[in-house]
Amino acid sequence: MDFSYSDEQRMLAETLERLVADQPAVERSASQLPPATREPSPLWQTFAELGLLHMPFAESVGGLGGDGTDLMIIMQALGHGLVPEPYLAGLLLPGDLLARLATPEQRDRWLTPLLEGEHQLALAWQERDARYDIHAVTTSAHRQGAGWRLEGAKQLVMGADLAAAVLVTARIADEGRDVERLGVFLLPSSTPGLTRHNYPTIDGQPASDLVLDGVMLDEHACLSENAAAALDATFAVGIAALCAQAVGAMQASCEQTLAFLKERRQFGTPLSTFQALQHRMVDMHLHLEQARSMAILAATSLDLPAPERDYRIAAAKAYCGESARFVAEQAIQLHGAMGMTEECLVSHYAKHLVMFDHYLGDSDYHLEYVSERLSAA
Repeated sequence: MDFSYSDEQRMLAETLERLVADQPAVERSASQLPPATREPSPLWQTFAELGLLHMPFAESVGGLGGDGTDLMIIMQALGHGLVPEPYLAGLLLPGDLLARLATPEQRDRWLTPLLEGEHQLALAWQERDARYDIHAVTTSAHRQGAGWRLEGAKQLVMGADLAAAVLVTARIADEGRDVERLGVFLLPSSTPGLTRHNYPTIDGQPASDLVLDGVMLDEHACLSENAAAALDATFAVGIAALCAQAVGAMQASCEQTLAFLKERRQFGTPLSTFQALQHRMVDMHLHLEQARSMAILAATSLDLPAPERDYRIAAAKAYCGESARFVAEQAIQLHGAMGMTEECLVSHYAKHLVMFDHYLGDSDYHLEYVSERLSAA
């Protein structure tokens, strides 16, 4: 198959490469940045001006109609530059779900400003005992009068403290019937009864645990009372984007490690001339290229029927997760003790790659899904 980029895609990749290269190295690590505010950063505003925020969304909702390959190009560049802006958590995941579920009025209120870079959103889906299953939801939503009452808690909500609103998944029980559905509700950040416990992840990204204590919402806050299929599709897009981002970070880690081995000398000889270390670099590049192939598979599978799409996405995430850990560990090992320091940029890439393996399902979780599908076949 021909995986070469079109002229437009090459221009997109070159533009992103120049844009990321212009950012100071220290600003490519979220853990080294001052606390963010809800005001869009200059880089985020640049993303909006270049159309990068519109790119992955359909023209029918105000986007540019980009496909999985366009998204892959963007995420690889952001991963390669370790760009801290929350393109995935603050734009792609909540925006994609909004585009699938929201009414035209809801899109005008929340999605259009999101694509214009005026605010960011967050998606709250993960719970304490659910592992990574997006359907294992205990947060409940009950009808109360003409509105809704939400009770429950969410964990590891990326960027919730910076978001203008949070999309929350909740289990809806039909009155008088033993039927439950998975709904999605939109909560402005100032909603009474919504509290946040904020903390940084291991790679410095802002995250929050949410508690919903008697949160009262009007009837328009419910985006959908049957959102399971839309959630599956949104998470497929998110995982494909994550795989591409990890490939970019792995490539940067390999480049930095090779440059270090060429520069560092031992016994008067560059470390890059030692055969044992050459073998390690070859192993790193093998994992990188195989992960790149799986990321391409994920990006080109988003329009397939759901069963085939989910199988390919799970396989890609499982392999990219294992490769990310391998590349991170080898990069640290080959840098020696200095690879663990804050001053060494490769340490921040390593933390980012370890976090990647756990976000939206780790390797074991997705391998289990692939195994179950193969057994069923």
